[in-house]
Amino acid sequence: MPNVSLPDEAQLRIDMAALFRIVARQGLHEAVANHFSAAVSADGRRFLMNPKWKHFSRIRASDLVLFDLDGEAPDLDTVVDPTAWAIHGQMHRLMPQARVVLHLHPPYATTVATLKDPTVLPIDQNTARYFNRIAIDSGFSGMANSEAEGERLAALLGDKTRLMMGNHGVMVAAQTVGEAFDDMYTLERGCRTLVQAYATGQPLNVLPDEIAEATARDWESIRDFSLAHFEEMKAILDREDPSYAD
Repeated sequence: MPNVSLPDEAQLRIDMAALFRIVARQGLHEAVANHFSAAVSADGRRFLMNPKWKHFSRIRASDLVLFDLDGEAPDLDTVVDPTAWAIHGQMHRLMPQARVVLHLHPPYATTVATLKDPTVLPIDQNTARYFNRIAIDSGFSGMANSEAEGERLAALLGDKTRLMMGNHGVMVAAQTVGEAFDDMYTLERGCRTLVQAYATGQPLNVLPDEIAEATARDWESIRDFSLAHFEEMKAILDREDPSYAD
């Protein structure tokens, strides 16, 4: 991922709060169990994350908790739940280049994650975005509530920015909130298409490798598309319910 300038914390809080609201409107969240985080410091050791068990649709910029890996460990009973701390804490500790980390259990991506082969096959423009670009975790062993599990997930992600978490969900890492949102959005759309195609029982018309690779590279060249998508979604929030920015 290319280097980018550090965002202003106040603006990052607003963008993250908007992201929670947008994702809730799209029904991609899992009750109050999923988490998003965003690094504030260059080394990733200071980062914002949603508080324990607050619904995405009610999160405001001021609700986000600032964590410091060099400070006192947070109270896992009241401030943040153990799975969030285990996953996001280790992601930011071990992968400072992962500025924004989203972990969700969205319906269609999670469906694909339950398959024996959870590969997102390139059968259209959206699924081709992920051709050879998703790490696969096949080692689910229950709730990810230990630092060792967080370390394992970070190692699996490696030099990729998406992790299909077998029997669990999905994780996306990006440089900005806007890019993370659009990536997760498109991944879920692609998985919906794939699940629907599987459901027909007909053979899939998988794109040739060279076409899939070219399409994935085209996606990587339009970062402005992802940023514009997020800004447009924020504009809808601004018109309908700007309370997220408080």
